[in-house]
Formats: sequence, structure tokens, C-alpha cells
Amino acid sequence: MPTIIFHSPDGSSHKVDARVGASAMETAVKVGVPGIVAECGGALSCATCHVFVDSAWIAATGIADEFEDEMLDDAETPRTPTSRLSCQIRVTDDLDGLELTIAPEQ
Repeated sequence: MPTIIFHSPDGSSHKVDARVGASAMETAVKVGVPGIVAECGGALSCATCHVFVDSAWIAATGIADEFEDEMLDDAETPRTPTSRLSCQIRVTDDLDGLELTIAPEQ
């Protein structure tokens, strides 16, 4: 079972077991990782699950598609080159050890 490490804005870290096929957002919400609001439940309509992908993992997670890219433009915290919406990151075995930093404002 892959694990994802979420780094919260308060400096705490949360190592979470993730189910293959779930999204990173679903994984975080299921275990109560603080900081990911996920108002739309993963429907790609709110940008309240904004995370910064650790640069070592960019190739593995891929880049935002056009619609996600537009949503990131409206995110509360300004986007960076490694910004993604965690609802759009699908967990695979290849993402074991993925590190995501939760944006300070959702």
C-alpha cells in the first residue's frame, strides 16, 4: 500500500497509507489530515485541495490538465510551478512516498 506524506502549513507532517485508485485528496480527507477543505468533494470545481508537489515527484504525478490549470489560477494561495489540486492526483504504487505540502489558504 503506497504512503503519502502530507506537510501541513503549521509544520506538522502526516504519513498516510493510501488506496491505489483513490485521489490524494480522498486519502487526506478520509484520515482527517488538516488543511484540505475539499468543498466540492473532488468534482474539480472549487480549488480547496491545493497542494504543492515536492519537486522530486513532479514527473510521477504529472502536470495539471487545462481545466485544472484554470482552477489553480483561482486558488486562494497563489500557485507555484508545482501546484496541483490533490483531487486530481490518482494514487498508484509508483507514488509510494509522495510528498505534498498543503497550501496555507484554501
